[in-house]
Amino acid sequence: MYVLSHSELQKVSSVCLEATAIVLPRSGGTNPGSFPNWVMTAAHSIYRVALGEHNLFELDGTEYFVGVDKIFIHEDWDFTKNDIALLRLSESAYYNGFVETGRLPSEGDILPNNYPCYITGWGLMNGNIPARLQEVMLPVVDHAICSRNDWWGSQVKETMVCAGGDGMRAGCSGDSGGPLQCYRNGLWEIHGVVSFGIVPFCNTYQKPTVFTRVSAYINWLYNVSSSTINCLNVSWMYSM
Repeated sequence: MYVLSHSELQKVSSVCLEATAIVLPRSGGTNPGSFPNWVMTAAHSIYRVALGEHNLFELDGTEYFVGVDKIFIHEDWDFTKNDIALLRLSESAYYNGFVETGRLPSEGDILPNNYPCYITGWGLMNGNIPARLQEVMLPVVDHAICSRNDWWGSQVKETMVCAGGDGMRAGCSGDSGGPLQCYRNGLWEIHGVVSFGIVPFCNTYQKPTVFTRVSAYINWLYNVSSSTINCLNVSWMYSM
């Protein structure tokens, strides 16, 4: 997260922390409320899951580690679109005072321009990896604006959501897969999954952080969570 104005996320008080997981090596993820055995992340991340993580370089006593049984990457992901994946955990996530599940938005829900949302993660800050989980508010940028030629142009699809772009605050390398969380109707909802930006100049003006728009994939999330097709078995892909 490359920001000039940022704050460390407190371990107990923030719903954002409670809804965030780290998918190792150093990507973000979210445990959706409807799926206690699953973590949602970006398709371009590689996976091991730590829940309740706060300090990357120390054991805080807030975190616990869960194995990954299966990896479900969107069947049409190709680095330019559909950057979303589900990890089926080997056991259910559980609440320990520092971990809670994240709520999904309604299918097709579109946030208005300038709606305040929050990104959390351990992405680069001034070229360095922060030890502790960070958060920053990023206002949503309407698709009609974000897809203009002087913004992201045609690289931004309708299945994405942009946030930031003020040249001061942004996600960055290491935030990939993490959540864009927005407070709606009295509840925190996960509206985005960090997908891409400009690296290493992450806080470039009119180049906001781009997220996979979760509300465009509600049917996919439910279909995958009740199916065993199109999955990757981690036993032959990755050493956990």
